[in-house]
Amino acid sequence: MSYQLTIEPLGRTIEVQDGQTILDASLREGLYLPHACCHGVCATCKVQVLDGEVDHGEASLFALMDFERTEQKCLACCATLQSDVTIEADIEEDPDALELPVRDFDGVVSRIENLTPTIKGVWIRLDHPEGMKFQAGQYINLNSADGETRRAFSLANSPSERGEIELNIRHVPGGRVTGWIHNELAVGDRISLSGPYGRFFVRKSAKLPNLFLAGGSGLSSPRSMILDLLENGCTTPITLVYGARTLDELYYHKDFVELAVQYPNFTYLPTLSGAQDGDGWTGARGYVHDVAKEHFNNDFRGQKAYLCGPPPMIDACITTLIQGRLFERDIYTEKFFSAADAQQVRSPFFKSL
Repeated sequence: MSYQLTIEPLGRTIEVQDGQTILDASLREGLYLPHACCHGVCATCKVQVLDGEVDHGEASLFALMDFERTEQKCLACCATLQSDVTIEADIEEDPDALELPVRDFDGVVSRIENLTPTIKGVWIRLDHPEGMKFQAGQYINLNSADGETRRAFSLANSPSERGEIELNIRHVPGGRVTGWIHNELAVGDRISLSGPYGRFFVRKSAKLPNLFLAGGSGLSSPRSMILDLLENGCTTPITLVYGARTLDELYYHKDFVELAVQYPNFTYLPTLSGAQDGDGWTGARGYVHDVAKEHFNNDFRGQKAYLCGPPPMIDACITTLIQGRLFERDIYTEKFFSAADAQQVRSPFFKSL
């Protein structure tokens, strides 16, 4: 059984299967609806139902309050159709966004490498003959071995490498999926996933210098974006400021050093926040935002900035960029939540606390 979903202001009508969420059906048709946590708690995917009936599913009472339900609002990530439905969504069109449909993929683990003591590189060769078409900066949802859990991981390879994708996965202490990946997953294992997801991408049409600020496994998306830019002949300045705690946690360091030699428009600025005397490190010491501030003399005007890393790093970088006269509209961050993150999202009444 299926129903028809009409999405305004696009005027597009798509088919939605019984039990399929509004968000999933839309993404699989290449129609992007704003979303973040996908667990019914952040309210990013809230839409207005103009006609028809929906089941609200597991939408949190904080994210979707009783009066909003009465006003015929719903969360696209949880809501399923009970009839043909028309919704109105706050959709921002962007000339640089590739509207790619989400698909399910199967593949085999072709390679696993220890990139750092806590981050593994996992390569998956996809069964699909055309591989996965994605935009640099996007991510996939990886299914656990039992198929009951999924986790989001950024794509670290260039979009030109469609047949074999690369994930850089940090072990989260106590993490069910990352523990399985780090302790049990082996070359030759079968694996399933879906994608691509996300609206984190380079605004190429702006033709402005691109500044990437990354920390830890947050390097995944910037690496994909930088490789894509360089492969496609980008001549505008590209700067990567990448931070780790210690030297053994600084991965793909040699590759970026070589890229900086090969491409005059690419500048690589690695920094260690916990460097120790005698470890052989002769580069910058300190945090990503401080190194960026010094390099640009606290003046970030005329740039597009892309941020990936732990939340404290993101917050510090945003503050530094704004103090350095970069408008918020020119700052982009990767926005996806883990299940653990979702549990920490509080009521909208407490956003300022």
